[in-house]
Amino acid sequence: MVNAIVAAILSLLIPGLGQAVAGDVKKGAIFFIGAIVIWIIATLIFRSWVVWLIDIIYALYAAYDAYQMAQ
Repeated sequence: MVNAIVAAILSLLIPGLGQAVAGDVKKGAIFFIGAIVIWIIATLIFRSWVVWLIDIIYALYAAYDAYQMAQ
């Protein structure tokens, strides 16, 4: 079992990595693919600062989810 804080930090850096390290590779892959899809859609629709904000919010949610999973 991985430390919850380590899982959260990993998922903050790369969404889905913390979930994969915590033991749920499928959920980690979904978070990672979701991050890529959100980035592509946001880049096509919004300006750069909005894309950055959306990416940060998604990474924070992924980190929170990884932290909750690893506890």
